Amino acid sequence: MANNTRGLSFSDVDSDWKLALDPENVFWGVIPKDNGRFVLPDNLIDFYKKERKHLDSELFNFRFHEPLNCVYIDPTDRCNANCLYCYIPSRIRKHGTQMTTEELDTTLKKIEEYFKRVKKKPVIVFHAAEPLLVKDIIFGAIKKYHKKFLFGIQTNALLLEKEDTDFIRKYRIGIGISLDADMKEINNRSRITTLGKGNYEKAVKALNWFKGYEGLNVICTVTKYNVDRLSMLVKFLHKKKVPLVLLNPVRLTQERAVRLKPDDMAYSRNLIAAVDTAIELSKKTKRQIVIGNMANVVLAIISPTARRMMCDISPCGGGRTFLTITANGDMVPCGEFIGFKEFSGGNIFKTSIEKAMNSMPFKKIRNRIVEKIDECNTCDFRHICGSPCPAEMYARGNLYGKAKFCEFYKEIIRHAFKLIAEDKVKYILREDAIKQLEYEYKL
Repeated sequence: MANNTRGLSFSDVDSDWKLALDPENVFWGVIPKDNGRFVLPDNLIDFYKKERKHLDSELFNFRFHEPLNCVYIDPTDRCNANCLYCYIPSRIRKHGTQMTTEELDTTLKKIEEYFKRVKKKPVIVFHAAEPLLVKDIIFGAIKKYHKKFLFGIQTNALLLEKEDTDFIRKYRIGIGISLDADMKEINNRSRITTLGKGNYEKAVKALNWFKGYEGLNVICTVTKYNVDRLSMLVKFLHKKKVPLVLLNPVRLTQERAVRLKPDDMAYSRNLIAAVDTAIELSKKTKRQIVIGNMANVVLAIISPTARRMMCDISPCGGGRTFLTITANGDMVPCGEFIGFKEFSGGNIFKTSIEKAMNSMPFKKIRNRIVEKIDECNTCDFRHICGSPCPAEMYARGNLYGKAKFCEFYKEIIRHAFKLIAEDKVKYILREDAIKQLEYEYKL
């Protein structure tokens, strides 16, 4: 550590690049080594001192003052699938409640009322178990409120029909399809239907229907079963003209998911290979496929306040920039907390979003910051990783435990710095995202 620079630290990215980083505000410089030697540019420290105060303030405001901008609505607790790693307890998925048309309308009216005061057009995502089990009421709500909100739907595609895709395109709804592998037998091993089959055929059919649609994304949950197939999945999805894929770690909120966790090094190695595959495909075909996980890490480095996936910031976005409303009206910081009644911040049918945001359960999640987590509090990457996920750690017995995927995150972040140094950002971020960025500082 350099004593005169308030914590500017130096570490190896790889054999070719050295990293200078202030962990407190993510000021950074990636500097080439010369025959293994490292020479610090004379102007870097002076420039760092000049920008430090501004960057401190910017990151602090993003962490603690970014407003609510997204609401996940779970219009039904029930599901027509029985995925091995689902974070929703099986008793809820089998016997849970469903919203009525009137209840969903009440929910959206209260959300509209909240955002009128803060003058922001929010994102509403129909999520949770399987929202298309109540397709009619959510489509009716979208028709009514499409000028008030930006809508998204996350689905396993089992109930998706061709005419639904016309509706989704008409109203410019974001659509996320759940698919874990390019091969049926691997995908259906984890994404099992309640009839004991899988969602592979329906998901692939849906991808064909949506081919070329800008609002399409695929969410893949990475387990030990599919971790070695990530590059093949990227190739498969690129052929289907999928613009964005998320290769998310299996969340260990429920005990049954723990045995599915992939090894950190196997996961990082395969995700990096998938990113390299996406870059090569984007170069070769001039048609981009973005891996959202790596894109968000790169954004966390080059433009920390521009990231939109709020799991990898401390505190996380749960109960801060987003919340979840369950089918019975309970408001929880994040869907991962559905199985924990103690994290309800109130009921939307009885109280308000404001009260939920100010409730003790929501504050408890916002109070989980990396400065309070052993090892994370001294890690250089603490404000790039954020040590997710609080629900996962609470379920494992220690809300303030460090991330279960700690070594994976470190490897991915180091690789992100390498990609930035090699000027590959243009292949990692979506083109529209790059156009919105402006240099704030550059040596």
